[in-house]
Amino acid sequence: MLSNFFIDRPIFAWVLAILVSLVGAISMLELGIESYPAIAPPQVSITATYPGASADTVEQNVTQVIEQQLTGIDHLLYFSSSSSSNGQATITATFETGTNADIAQVQVQNKMNLANPRLPTAVISQGVVVAKNNPDFLMFLAITSDNPDIDNGRLNDLVASQVINQIGRISGVGNTLQLGSEYAMRIWLNPDKLQGYGLSATDVQTAIAGQNVQFAAGSLGADPAPAGQQFNATVSAESRFTTPEQFGNIILRANSDGTTVKLKDVARIVFGPQSYGSGSTWAGKPTAGMGVQLLPGANALNVATAVRAKMDELAKSFPPGVKYEVPYDTTPFVRTSIEEVIQTLAEAIVLVFLVMLIFLQNLRATIIPTLVIPVALLGTFIGMLVLGFTVNQLTLFGMVLSIGIVVDDAIVVIENVERIMSEDNLSPQEATRKAMSQISGAIIAITVVLAAVFVPSAFQAGAVGVIYKQFALTIAMSVLFSAFLALTFTPALCASFLKHREENENENKNFIYRGFNKLFDRVTHTYTGHISSAVKHTPIWMTVFVVLALLMGFLFSRLPTSFVPDEDQGFALAIVSLPSGATMQRTQAVLDQARLILKKDPAVDDVFEIAGFSFVGNAENTGMAFIKMKDWDQRSVTIEQFIGKANGMLHGIRDAQIFVVNLPTIRGLSQFGGVDMYLQARAGQTRDELAGAMMTVLGKAAQDKTLLGIRPNMLPPTPQLSLTVDRVQAQAMGLSVSDIYNAISLALAPVYVNDFSYGGRVKRVEIQADAPYRMGVDALDHLYTPSTNGTTSSGTTSSSSTASGTTDITQNMIPLSSVVHAKWTTGSPALQRYNGYAAVEIVGNPAPGNSTGQAMKTMENIVGKNLSAQFGYDWTGQSYQELLAGNTATLLLLLSVLIVFLCLSALYNSWSIPVAVLLVVPLGLLGVVVFSMLRGMPNDVFFKIGMVTVMGLAAKNAILIIEFAVDLQKEGKALGVAVVEAARLRLRPILMTSFAFILGVFPLFISTGAGANARHSIGTGVIGGMLFATFLGLLLIPVFYVSVRRMLGDKLDVDGKDQPVSNEPKSLSPPEADPYRGG
Repeated sequence: MLSNFFIDRPIFAWVLAILVSLVGAISMLELGIESYPAIAPPQVSITATYPGASADTVEQNVTQVIEQQLTGIDHLLYFSSSSSSNGQATITATFETGTNADIAQVQVQNKMNLANPRLPTAVISQGVVVAKNNPDFLMFLAITSDNPDIDNGRLNDLVASQVINQIGRISGVGNTLQLGSEYAMRIWLNPDKLQGYGLSATDVQTAIAGQNVQFAAGSLGADPAPAGQQFNATVSAESRFTTPEQFGNIILRANSDGTTVKLKDVARIVFGPQSYGSGSTWAGKPTAGMGVQLLPGANALNVATAVRAKMDELAKSFPPGVKYEVPYDTTPFVRTSIEEVIQTLAEAIVLVFLVMLIFLQNLRATIIPTLVIPVALLGTFIGMLVLGFTVNQLTLFGMVLSIGIVVDDAIVVIENVERIMSEDNLSPQEATRKAMSQISGAIIAITVVLAAVFVPSAFQAGAVGVIYKQFALTIAMSVLFSAFLALTFTPALCASFLKHREENENENKNFIYRGFNKLFDRVTHTYTGHISSAVKHTPIWMTVFVVLALLMGFLFSRLPTSFVPDEDQGFALAIVSLPSGATMQRTQAVLDQARLILKKDPAVDDVFEIAGFSFVGNAENTGMAFIKMKDWDQRSVTIEQFIGKANGMLHGIRDAQIFVVNLPTIRGLSQFGGVDMYLQARAGQTRDELAGAMMTVLGKAAQDKTLLGIRPNMLPPTPQLSLTVDRVQAQAMGLSVSDIYNAISLALAPVYVNDFSYGGRVKRVEIQADAPYRMGVDALDHLYTPSTNGTTSSGTTSSSSTASGTTDITQNMIPLSSVVHAKWTTGSPALQRYNGYAAVEIVGNPAPGNSTGQAMKTMENIVGKNLSAQFGYDWTGQSYQELLAGNTATLLLLLSVLIVFLCLSALYNSWSIPVAVLLVVPLGLLGVVVFSMLRGMPNDVFFKIGMVTVMGLAAKNAILIIEFAVDLQKEGKALGVAVVEAARLRLRPILMTSFAFILGVFPLFISTGAGANARHSIGTGVIGGMLFATFLGLLLIPVFYVSVRRMLGDKLDVDGKDQPVSNEPKSLSPPEADPYRGG
């Protein structure tokens, strides 16, 4: 027997334990640290730009063309797309969790190559980008200045020139987003002056392109050269312009009289932002903001530390008065939640130690399992490193739960050794040998059962599978190390460390131990009496069991479902939307007003505002704000309580809709918590019909009390000026349609011409009409384009060109208002699609007291009852993963039960004994359901983890009783006598191990602070399950064993069949009569 080897060689056992501890400690230091592992499925995005195109044009000519090629891609879950009025198309393909993101990117790129020939030339010339995508932000940086000479434009240019590329090169950083833009050479045209000189915007564009150029002039004396050539020199020509003054001297026309028209005569040339589309403020001050996104699978803590270190380095070269701050950072929650779980781990060890001390009443005996705990946990780190796990909330949860499991095996060994030393008066060494011969089979059986319960959970698909895998395999590894130590290290310690108790030792115990022993003796006597009665009336108690099992099934079906609990992460998110057509100035004013209101709340630290950009879309009438809360120990309200209060506080702001929401617990699955649905037009309906269907759904959702804040996750329709060219009139006046629209684009949109160098960085040259000439419909009255009719051209860009006269030239300029008709309409600034269908995204939250699963069912009912079958829906993001988890979780639980049954059948060579063991499982599950319902916990991922844990531990208690009952039957005792005696003998270790586990988990049950909701979810279920499995199980396990054995004829001690595998010789004495065989 393995145990005897180590009983005789305790130093060998110590060496193994020390080696496991050393390797485990080294492995622990090598493991990464994060809140959750890479749960979010990998994404690949395709970004294309069609300059000047409307959202409709982009959708029809770019988005749909690309989508049609997204077939036959391995492990693709779904794809969504957005076509924007700024000419940008974005298609995001989401893949199964665990898919290699690099391979996914290559496959998408290959499909993109098939679509390229069908895309417009303008799109191809802009470039189509295929990249790995992470929709979540790790942190936002804010660069501010106390120097009045440095304005926000210079700050943004500093970020673009010195910061953003440096941060983007850090290992683990995916994308960087600047909430502003770098400087460009902005050429603000005056259309009236252009018309006065007989020039058009096209002339300006041509002149800049022809004169702001870089030439390679070659060299003198370079080979091949004549013999005797003595020198070589490089010829340098004029380079591109670098200052507004140089651009101002660009010659647009040279007249025959020697006069010229220069760019400065018709335009205002300045350094200015390349884009005015977004801006940010922090603590009420304008800032140059920048967002940092993680690469899929990158370690958040390591990347955030590296970003801060790089910013500290870069800040040394900032101008005086410029500094950086971090207004939004997800890593404090990660770090704090991990610290909270580690504290829980330490508290669990202390509580387990106290339980063992009270039950064992022997410091030496208590020290033994206490020594086993760190060795087993450090050994688990070895397995985590081999499997590529990290130290995260899931693996630490597994370790907290495994503390009670790890000490179980050691307690079973120690308690049995102590009992034999006391009853048989044997030495510690001999008592250990006898104890191990009795319980080795039980330890192996318990290990097989617990491993069999947890391992199937690791095969769950999707993001839930990652959660189960990290948790389940962590516990499974700790169980294996626990069993190994129980068969090697624990026996060696018992044999060498325990001492034989004196006869009068009980009299010398303190009053606490004496009182506990008296109480336990009474409990044991009462319990034995109840068991003796129960096994005589098995039909009655089996009926009670059936009722309890049915009750469990009924309550389980009534439990609301969810994915993972929302967490207080120290931030809330405010989404701001103003009426269509509102300018960014109005948006910023609303954000400032919201900040002042929020700052009045004592729980708020400060607010980081972003105007012109939000997760809903990018437009001047949108914005968002990250509300930074004070540390968890510095405020009395939770994030849920604050969100409810904040929505009420901000409701009074006029001309704006503001929703304050919580951030998703698992980053990257979705942008918001709650539910996320795409309503689809599956029969080719128009956008107007789809919008009508959406309004129907939103109206019904607003009336439902289980839903809260159901809204479209899209920009509202905005005013649009629809232009139509009178083609007949234009042709008659010598104008082409392309010239007309080109002139409009050059005036109303910033048009990129070419580049210039500034500050050691290449920047853009852009032309556009100055602000007063593009503020309304009358802008067309100021725009002119030359006619091809007549004898005189409007001018050229050559310095040797001449013109016949200004009068003739200006007469040849045609106002666009004479051939272009304008009318106001409304249209969406962005068109959404999902899985190839026109769609709109609808998001929202369950009302307080309801779960996301209930909200999803309600939304499904609303769509099904109020819309025709031509409209469909698909869940996405976190809601998709929740749906996926619910569809497979029950099957995996049943698979776990089946595998446990088969393992026990093989171990005991019996079909009946596993049935008796597994009948206790519904009792534990009833406790999980009841406690979760009493505390308002939904059926989420952590609830299911608790169910799996309780299944294994409940079966463990049954094994401890049934294993002894089988051994006693083999010694000749009758069935009833054997099971009553086994229950009496195993009562103490069962209660000890159960209370050790329950108190080990209790810190999870009462925890507060970061990540507390997940700890509550798992702690509540397993405590309730273990209480029910222990107290009901102790009463009914003997009944199960007797009932099952009698149903199968109780052949165990009659003809030798149905016997468990054992090394012990079977007693030859005849079986005694069974006094407990009753009705």
